[in-house]
Amino acid sequence: MIRADLFPILYLIVLTSICDTVNQLFLKSAINSLNISVSKNIFKVLFFMFKLLLTPRVWISGIFALLSLCIWLFILSKVDLNYAFSADSMHYVFIAFGSSLILKEKVDLKRWLGTICIVVGIILVSLS
Repeated sequence: MIRADLFPILYLIVLTSICDTVNQLFLKSAINSLNISVSKNIFKVLFFMFKLLLTPRVWISGIFALLSLCIWLFILSKVDLNYAFSADSMHYVFIAFGSSLILKEKVDLKRWLGTICIVVGIILVSLS
């Protein structure tokens, strides 16, 4: 049985997973918006990186990454790393949903089955 004092931590873990998901979705969206092919030419790589840094979605992503980090550090101050890291695996589920709904990426049956396995694993670890 889950201890009642862990519920606020679980909410924070879900929040950090959501922030991680938003972070990744903004990064992927920023990369997709540039339509630049990266090559081995160092000048093209530098141009790509410069253009990427000027993309507002990258900065928004950074804000969510920083918010997630702050929440994560608070979580780690309250619970064991093993518990927190296991529960934080929910971001895999959120990424599958987000990439399907927002980025319109195709998520096949095998991926959904794998995601369900992750959810079951998270529940088992969280209950132990």
